[in-house]
Amino acid sequence: MDTANSAHYDRCTIVLHWLTAILVVGLFALAEIWAFLPRGTPTRKLLQSLHVSFGLAFAAVLLVRIVWRLSAGRRLPRASGGLPGLASVGAHFLLYALMAAQVVLGFLFRWAQGEPFSFFGLFDVPTLIPLSRDVRHFYGDLHNTVAWCIIVLAGLHACAALWHHYMMRDGVLRRMTSGG
Repeated sequence: MDTANSAHYDRCTIVLHWLTAILVVGLFALAEIWAFLPRGTPTRKLLQSLHVSFGLAFAAVLLVRIVWRLSAGRRLPRASGGLPGLASVGAHFLLYALMAAQVVLGFLFRWAQGEPFSFFGLFDVPTLIPLSRDVRHFYGDLHNTVAWCIIVLAGLHACAALWHHYMMRDGVLRRMTSGG
């Protein structure tokens, strides 16, 4: 890799990163907003339908992101070693694990509800694992808890990027804002 491009992630990695961030925040916001609406209202049902559809999009983006990361993408040298480097690697691994768990929990929760779900009305997602409705609250609560964990960890991730950018001035944030 030439030195001119080593300071930036590739365009695909950057697009997948920011698309993931937008989807995570958007999915979280949809769920938090509908919680204030009365059950059964058209607006609440619309927000839930959008959440499911964008959740399916998130699942696809996450899968592409994982395949890209494991195959061709994200080829930057580690900027720091020691405890900061270990914390960075650990936080990224935990974010990926939580996001993957969230996708699985979303499917399990929806299947436990016994309701069909579709992708923007274009196609229905079949029930691959029939689950008892008795477990829907368990999966729903876990889905909510993992969502909060993702939001907190993503917030810390964003704070660390801003710390690097404004306090350390080491170019870490710029790596994810423009392609090489």
